[in-house]
Amino acid sequence: MLSIFDQGPPPPCPAPFNMAAHVLGRARATPDKVALSVLSGEGSDDWTYARLHAAVLGTASGLLEAGIAPGQIVLMRLGNTVDFPIAYLGALAAGIVPVPTSSQLTERETAAMIADLSPAAVLRDGHVACAPAAREIALDDLRAMRELPPAAFDMGDPNRLGYIVYTSGTSGRPRAVAHAHRAIWARQMMFDGWYGLTANDRLLHAGAFNWTYTLGTGLMDPWTAGATALIPEPGTDPARLPSLLRTSRATIFAAAPGVYRKFLKSGGKLDLPDLRHGLSAGEKLSRDLHAEWQAATGKGLYEAFGMSECSTFISSSPSHPARGDALGLPQKGRRVAILGEDGPVPQGEEGTIAIRADDPGLMLGYLNAPEETAARRQGDWFLTGDMGAMAVDGQITYLGRADDMMNPGGYRVSPLEVEAALSAFPGLTQVGVTEVEVKADTRIIAAFYTAPRPLNETALKAFAAANLARYKQPRAYIHLPELPTGANGKLLRRALRAQFKATP
Repeated sequence: MLSIFDQGPPPPCPAPFNMAAHVLGRARATPDKVALSVLSGEGSDDWTYARLHAAVLGTASGLLEAGIAPGQIVLMRLGNTVDFPIAYLGALAAGIVPVPTSSQLTERETAAMIADLSPAAVLRDGHVACAPAAREIALDDLRAMRELPPAAFDMGDPNRLGYIVYTSGTSGRPRAVAHAHRAIWARQMMFDGWYGLTANDRLLHAGAFNWTYTLGTGLMDPWTAGATALIPEPGTDPARLPSLLRTSRATIFAAAPGVYRKFLKSGGKLDLPDLRHGLSAGEKLSRDLHAEWQAATGKGLYEAFGMSECSTFISSSPSHPARGDALGLPQKGRRVAILGEDGPVPQGEEGTIAIRADDPGLMLGYLNAPEETAARRQGDWFLTGDMGAMAVDGQITYLGRADDMMNPGGYRVSPLEVEAALSAFPGLTQVGVTEVEVKADTRIIAAFYTAPRPLNETALKAFAAANLARYKQPRAYIHLPELPTGANGKLLRRALRAQFKATP
């Protein structure tokens, strides 16, 4: 049998459609229910569905009155606050195309985005780095928009451009991933296939408002289901999360594996009577970490696999737990295959994980890069670039990246992008970057370089901090007499890992 698992067809998206209208579809039925609680040591800042709905549609009115037309792009340079999802949904409600970005990006990185996108405006918190733009809308002005009369949702073709996110590309240049409004409709396949999510749930996500994992799993999906989203205030120590889970009566906890590692660092049993289970995504979850969680909490932990181009589409869930080291099953409504050069490989054999190119959650394409978009297609399939194997029951085991992409802390980072930035450092002659494991379940970015003599590490780190977002910055710098290369002189990044282990 070939490695094809068909859980389709997906549910058809209704038309006309608007992503923000879909997310807030429960607001009128439950106006007084708490949609969002921002948790702190002193209590919480609560947003009811009515308050959230009014703030979003007021923001939509303000953006339109500011002269931004439906279909135009706005770059989001906002911090880790509730302002982020309100501005995001406000733009979508008006038919404007938001581009959510990490507040960790540097001025240099945002300059490339502005040149790439030509946004109509930048939505800007003055404390967040950003290159000069033709027009900015300040945070105070955005907040004032919430009091305006509500705009009507801009309903239209579900396949029209809805929002754009950036992901690191194998070319070393971050790529703009264009998604349709229908992408949110496709996320309902995760509700049973991963979350086990209902309107009665209180889902606590440990990430920042402006991380796309939090934006989707922690906010958009709970609101779509009519549930309550719980977000810790910025700067919350992971050691406080068990207490917050308990006092907020969270029923589902979502985080990246790195947070689970910190969460469990103290050891011992955790009393979480309201919690049903945990969710993990962003990087591969190890079996040891999974076992530690179950021993400490007595609860299940369910992993999902996805990418910026299609969010998650393979997962374990309360109704279908993963077996052994497997990721889980394709979600209901998904069609997934393991491909070789000539198409699907036999079950049990290694190949590239692929999803059907007509999946409603799949991107429209890379913005202004049709050739790169076409390069990811193989017939009716979209290639993820990740390797896997499919068992006879459809469970898929993850076998690593087909290229050299890194994924520390749940952020996809291209080594080429990091190498390009570091190569401008004075005195450095060659650099190779890869992900290394420093201890069980802990991976960092390491930079291996050649130079006439070892370079000042403090200066290297300062240079990286000025040119790269924090999550892209190497945590270790190793001076070598030469970098490993193949017969054709090409850098062998995977061979660098052995150099790290051999270096005292």
